[in-house]
Amino acid sequence: MTHSDRDALLDAALIHVPFEGMNMAALRAGARDIGMDAALIPVHFPRKGADLAAAYHRRADAALRDLLATDPPQGRFRDRVAESVWARLELVDPELVRAGAAILALPQNAALAARLVWESADVIWTGLGDSSDDVNWYSKRATLSAVISATVLFWLGDDSQGKVDTREFLNRRIDGVMRFEGVKARLSRLPGAAALAQGAFGWVRAPRSHPLPGKTR
Repeated sequence: MTHSDRDALLDAALIHVPFEGMNMAALRAGARDIGMDAALIPVHFPRKGADLAAAYHRRADAALRDLLATDPPQGRFRDRVAESVWARLELVDPELVRAGAAILALPQNAALAARLVWESADVIWTGLGDSSDDVNWYSKRATLSAVISATVLFWLGDDSQGKVDTREFLNRRIDGVMRFEGVKARLSRLPGAAALAQGAFGWVRAPRSHPLPGKTR
């Protein structure tokens, strides 16, 4: 079986999610539609519905990564961040996100859910050219992860025309992030702040890419 088989199963299963939920039932129905032996489902989605939700989430992240690389938003930096988060929302279906959120909200999936939101925040910061490699690498992604999580929850319950209320909610949250970054910048200029930060967080570094043996660029 190839990666395209996994994509085919993902596509087929997602059709059934609105009726079955983000679960094994949707995966079985999808497998039946494409003539895949149900015994092969765990090969592609070992955690069943949680992996189905993760695959849908990461597919949208990949689409956003491509979008930011080919047609990045313009304007003030805070506007570019807001537009990137909005673009991410437009890449998904609210009904599928709601189903995914239900399965990812289970206690056993909490770590996966947090990681997925973090990955989305990383796609945005990286796509917008963030080059930090110290504690700022983490703080930027942590604050944006909180913005994304809150905005998605608001978006799922927003029935305003064109989701304008979500837009306003997102803008307020982004303004909060920008204020936080401004406070950090001002604090960093205080006498002794650099030495204190180095002592407290000097060990923190952003992850580096380490190609696996035999991997070519």
